[in-house]
Amino acid sequence: MTKGILGRKVGTTQIFQEDGTVVPVTVLEVGPCHVLQVKTVERDGYEAVQLGFLDKPRRLASRAERGHVAAISSKRSKRRAAAGVEVPAKPGCEPKRFVRELRGASGLEVGAEVTAAIFQDVPAVDVIGTSKGRGTAGVMKRHNFRGQRASHGVKKCHRHAGGTSMGTYPGRTFKGKRMAGHYGAVRTTVRNLKVARVDPENNLLLVRGAVPGPRGGYVVVRQSNKVG
Repeated sequence: MTKGILGRKVGTTQIFQEDGTVVPVTVLEVGPCHVLQVKTVERDGYEAVQLGFLDKPRRLASRAERGHVAAISSKRSKRRAAAGVEVPAKPGCEPKRFVRELRGASGLEVGAEVTAAIFQDVPAVDVIGTSKGRGTAGVMKRHNFRGQRASHGVKKCHRHAGGTSMGTYPGRTFKGKRMAGHYGAVRTTVRNLKVARVDPENNLLLVRGAVPGPRGGYVVVRQSNKVG
């Protein structure tokens, strides 16, 4: 079974091992997460577990979000009950701010709670987050171009990309050419981060290395399947 949980990035720090070695770590607040739904092959065509992280105030939640976690009386629900349609189990918790599905996870029931304790014996994890958005960036920042010369013949175009097209034939710019444009704010996965420490009491997970996204950004943490 693949172990996984939802959380958010707290920040970076360093810890000391018993031999005095300094280890740079990223602190993640993971869980507790409620199991909102269990997808099955018979009903949904695939197997997955839907988790929710951080309670959302009911005044901010839509009716659909509230009805997803608790039974709400409606005309549709009454018609389905009268027709004998089986209503899926509800977790009976508060609406959640961050909801994601994890495939490969099994053995969990709706309403169950997942905590950081599941990573006690896990050596490494994969962390999925959204990288920092940097807006529209030039080629030096976006693609690590070296820029133009800072000597004779170069005037007011030191950070420009240079030539981008062909001659008379084909006389156009090919798709995929590295140019200035939107940079960051994309789904990013960092694989095989070593677990440095697990603190179930405070819902904290310390992983060795960097995690994508800003402080407070939501992340998905899964047990790594990478060997070595």
